Amino acid sequence: MTHVRVLGTGGTISSRFGSGLQGATASDGAARLVGEAGGGVEVRATDVLRTGSYLLTFADLRVLQRAVAAALADEDCAGVVITHGTDTMEESAFLLDLVHDSPKSVVLTGAQRTADSPAPDGPGNLGDAIVAAASPAMRDCGVLICFAGEVRSARGTRKARTWSLSAFDGGTVVATVRDRRLHSVAVPRRFPPLPAPGERFDRIRVEVVPCFLGAGPGVLAHVIDEGVDAVVLAGTGIGNAGLGFGEQVARATGAGIPVVLSSRVAWGPTVPVYGNGGGVDLVDAGAVASGELNAYQARILTALLVAAETPAGDFGDRFRSYI
Repeated sequence: MTHVRVLGTGGTISSRFGSGLQGATASDGAARLVGEAGGGVEVRATDVLRTGSYLLTFADLRVLQRAVAAALADEDCAGVVITHGTDTMEESAFLLDLVHDSPKSVVLTGAQRTADSPAPDGPGNLGDAIVAAASPAMRDCGVLICFAGEVRSARGTRKARTWSLSAFDGGTVVATVRDRRLHSVAVPRRFPPLPAPGERFDRIRVEVVPCFLGAGPGVLAHVIDEGVDAVVLAGTGIGNAGLGFGEQVARATGAGIPVVLSSRVAWGPTVPVYGNGGGVDLVDAGAVASGELNAYQARILTALLVAAETPAGDFGDRFRSYI
């Protein structure tokens, strides 16, 4: 029978405070969440993980990706929904999107309020996500994030509000859902799928180094010395750092360690314009500008490329082909 597969990973949507008030923890399984979401779509629920998304690792993402691939391989599966914590949803969604090779949609959703809240938002979000995953209009749209009645592309979407029920902004709004009815408004651009990550991905280390007023290159130098696989600079403005960073970037890239230049700014592309420690100097030293990708989604793409053993000399061109 045609159905939507719901894969549970934990997050606020499954979390409860319980009898003690020492902090909410993920406790509800996918089957319980589906039972509270309602709707007329045939749903089958499976637990993959049960944790807060702030605890996830690359190894966990590979487990999730394999579960998604297995679900999509079922001819009777119309689409997949993943219940996930909001903290790192944009990273998991982007990884899944980069390797997605099916016309069926994969939709991530979650909640801002715990399951035992007086007015939880999880059941509504999950119901909307199931509608989206089941809809033929969402075919060939890749991996999506459904939250507060809006369905967005994984690429470019980010958590923009810590507490508001409308947690996410950015990306492409591909549909809205009102009263369990989906209204398609756009189709996101798709890129050729990257290979699914292998075991090496579990051990890849890509550090994000923040830039800020008065920052020196010491942290960057430290992570290079520790032997990281790659670095993402969360630069200021349109992609700047400061004096001394260029020398460390050159040292890293000279040693075969890719460096990606992104921005700490919420919206807009990374565009090398300035010298004297700015983006022009960093790119001249070997950094690759991340375009519209924020630092955290740039980190996911970087990790996949490194795990695929992309030669250092080809990394820049390969990275740019996905932005």
